[in-house]
Amino acid sequence: MKIDVHQNQEIQGFTLRSKACKGFTLIELLVVISIIGVLIGISIFGLAGARESARDAKRKSDLELMRAGLEIYKSDCNGYPVVDITTQTSLAGSGQLLNCPVTNVYISQIPTDPQLPKTKYLYSGTAITYEICTSLEQGGTAVTCGGSSNCGATPCNYKLTNP
Repeated sequence: MKIDVHQNQEIQGFTLRSKACKGFTLIELLVVISIIGVLIGISIFGLAGARESARDAKRKSDLELMRAGLEIYKSDCNGYPVVDITTQTSLAGSGQLLNCPVTNVYISQIPTDPQLPKTKYLYSGTAITYEICTSLEQGGTAVTCGGSSNCGATPCNYKLTNP
């Protein structure tokens, strides 16, 4: 018995389709496209949270870097800077003491917030204490630095002080 597969034929209860009928139906294509769309949508929202978390980690790391530089500065200069270091490009010695020459660089590049000018770092200091604040994207309670809570478009919610 010869079977012609170019036409639909029924053999013992099975229907053979012709080669021209191979492919996906419109419903199958729509289901696949909608599944891909849902997966893309979920990944976009997931990446947004990861970006916020990464920026917050950088902010915390930047403030710790400034803290380390300020502690070395205090050790050499017998006090913390009283000027706003976040408006400067670097932190060098004051030149007022023998151990604190202007050639000593304590922070070579003062870090800036990843979303400057939307958010910024805030510094307030006296010779015996300091506060450094920023605004984290993933929350926290409002804090003040030297009486101000203005860290840009959002209020400050993370603060480091001298140990």
